[in-house]
Amino acid sequence: MADKPTIYLETTIPSFLTARPSGDLIAAGEQETTRKWWETRRGDFNLFVSDLVLAEAARGDASAAQRRLETLKDLPLLAADDEVDALTQAILKSGVIPAKAATDAAHVAIAARHGMDVLMTWNCKHIANAELLFRMAEVVARAGYRLPVICTPRELMGGLDHDA
Repeated sequence: MADKPTIYLETTIPSFLTARPSGDLIAAGEQETTRKWWETRRGDFNLFVSDLVLAEAARGDASAAQRRLETLKDLPLLAADDEVDALTQAILKSGVIPAKAATDAAHVAIAARHGMDVLMTWNCKHIANAELLFRMAEVVARAGYRLPVICTPRELMGGLDHDA
């Protein structure tokens, strides 16, 4: 059996997975999609996080943080090393992701540096943004890495049922 594809889970995934249902219709749908993906598809992939994800997940309301961290506790960690730091700086220097969103650039750098197949996120402003992906891929490639497929759980919900 071939190895499973690898996914780096950015912090919005455990946040949407464990949050109380939102009153906002779009956010509630994204939460439900995340929950369904977690229940039905996560076993089809090898999941990874980083210390950065754990640090972000630990912030805020203590009980919510505990739920997020519980979800992530058994997932392997990808290191933020000197190569990650250099790639993060290259992304920021390019202007693809603004300096105020340096953490988002670091998530991309961690996933690329460690050769992840997918970076899964609900951050569609700075990460899963089609307008930025071409430029981001160029910056990452110039640094010697491959940009993972960047998507939300919605894009990885199916593809197995070809009769539908």
